[in-house]
Amino acid sequence: MSDPYLRSGIFLAPFHNHDENPTLSIERDLELLEHLDRLNYHEAWIGEHHSGGFELIACPEMFIAAAAQRTRHIRLGTGVVSLPYHNPFMLADRMVQLDHMTRGRAMFGVGPGALVHDALKIGIDPGDQRQMMYDSFDVIVRLLRGETVTRKTDWFNLTDAQLQLRPYTRPTMELAVAAARSPSGSFLSGKYGVGMLSIGGTSPAAMERHTENWGLYEETARANGHVPDRKNWRVVGMFHIAETREEARRNVRFGVQAFANYFRDVATFPIIPPDVPDPTDWLIETGTGCIGTPDDAIAYIERLVAGSGGFGVICELAQNWGDWEATKRHYELMARFVHPHFQKSRELLQGSYDYATSHHVDFTGQAAAAIEKEVARHAARRAAGDNVGAKKAAAE
Repeated sequence: MSDPYLRSGIFLAPFHNHDENPTLSIERDLELLEHLDRLNYHEAWIGEHHSGGFELIACPEMFIAAAAQRTRHIRLGTGVVSLPYHNPFMLADRMVQLDHMTRGRAMFGVGPGALVHDALKIGIDPGDQRQMMYDSFDVIVRLLRGETVTRKTDWFNLTDAQLQLRPYTRPTMELAVAAARSPSGSFLSGKYGVGMLSIGGTSPAAMERHTENWGLYEETARANGHVPDRKNWRVVGMFHIAETREEARRNVRFGVQAFANYFRDVATFPIIPPDVPDPTDWLIETGTGCIGTPDDAIAYIERLVAGSGGFGVICELAQNWGDWEATKRHYELMARFVHPHFQKSRELLQGSYDYATSHHVDFTGQAAAAIEKEVARHAARRAAGDNVGAKKAAAE
């Protein structure tokens, strides 16, 4: 990449163990975004889920509207809205309203829907979800451009549909499509030249798959007249850091097993295999997650960047492996010591420090000489004053 600046973000499904108070869990998610806003995180993506008992947010737009009132800078995206679950006109209309309410901080991330139970309980065949996503996204893009759309499918019917508001963000709000195991997300995002959200882990095998998806994105984008830009590629990884590796390991005992259980028992792809005796060891040894220190996180991200050829945003999966205090400390350490490494925000500081130290002897000598010069000047002024006083007294 010509611009190595790496933006920071989180992917907030969220994940909360079902033995906790759900009201307090949602409130803590809002508090987390306030914390990240103060720490200069660039963006947060909030998910949509309706079953499974772990991922509690059903309406990311509603959550974003509340979070926008509590924050000042951080951009807030749907991560992602499951397109088959919504009429595309109504969804586009809500998102444009959100774009206005957030003064352009809202982002529109979409996907087909990940939990099979979500689809089945509203009568959707999981095998139809990706085609439904294609149908819906085509309409949404056209509506956001200000077009009037008439289109009928077997699940929605639009007649002379046009939004009454243009997006606050011109020409339109930022769009992104989730891409995981299938090529559908990378194909769709490339077709329309929008961003791509690579989810599903950052193990070496997962990164190979993500890189292949980016290749498909580039190929599809160019075929449709778009210029692919790696700044629009977001990669979601798993991190928990502390001051020492030992402390990081202790911290994740709080929630890593519950996280592993959820993906084994509920989600359709187990991130951590069921026969693993110690999830923490497995995550570290396989490179699936980074559990360690800020230096470990820097090395981990450098591997991802080198292996992929570069991307625009590193998004941390907000997996709640640590308790609340350890989680807040993790994000603070990332913001203070990891992000600056990839954003080149400390280079001039170091250069200024190095220049000062290399000239320290000379500068110290010049400072001392300046002080001595002023002392001598003051003594001369005082002596001259004394002489004037003596002459005056003699004259009197």
